[in-house]
Amino acid sequence: MLFWAAVAVCAFLLWPTSLGGCTTLTIVSGHSMEPTYLTGDLVVSRCGEPTVGDVVVYQPHELGGARIIHRIIGGDAAGWQIQGDNNDWVDPFAPTDDEVLGVATFHLPKVGLAVTAVTSPWIWASLIVLALAILVWPRDDEDDDGEDDDEADDAEADQVVEPARDPAVVT
Repeated sequence: MLFWAAVAVCAFLLWPTSLGGCTTLTIVSGHSMEPTYLTGDLVVSRCGEPTVGDVVVYQPHELGGARIIHRIIGGDAAGWQIQGDNNDWVDPFAPTDDEVLGVATFHLPKVGLAVTAVTSPWIWASLIVLALAILVWPRDDEDDDGEDDDEADDAEADQVVEPARDPAVVT
């Protein structure tokens, strides 16, 4: 019962916004949020009411689905002023509340690098090629007769070998 309760809580907390949930997972790429977040960090953000000072993940309509993770430095729900911690300029976008996917809750340093490696098509293609190579690699036919080498050695050891007699030697 506790296991299913834990699964339900995890599902509720991690259900993605793309499926109607409230959680957005973002892998940081770039230097605009240093030193707060570094490239490869996984940031978990949850829906909520953003305020000035919060780090938010937003998706401007102009970028066709790309996400940006920056800090709110001003504005309101009608249009926030956003800036990266390591940037000298304010973002050219003024996202509204409907473009903000979530407020950053916590991050896992460098976990995004592992996720990126696992989702890489090159990694998967390499694993498939390796699996196929192992599958079709030619095998030694000597071991395919069904008799184990140890059993053959045991059978030879059980045979009694008499010494050879030389007919030329007379006793």
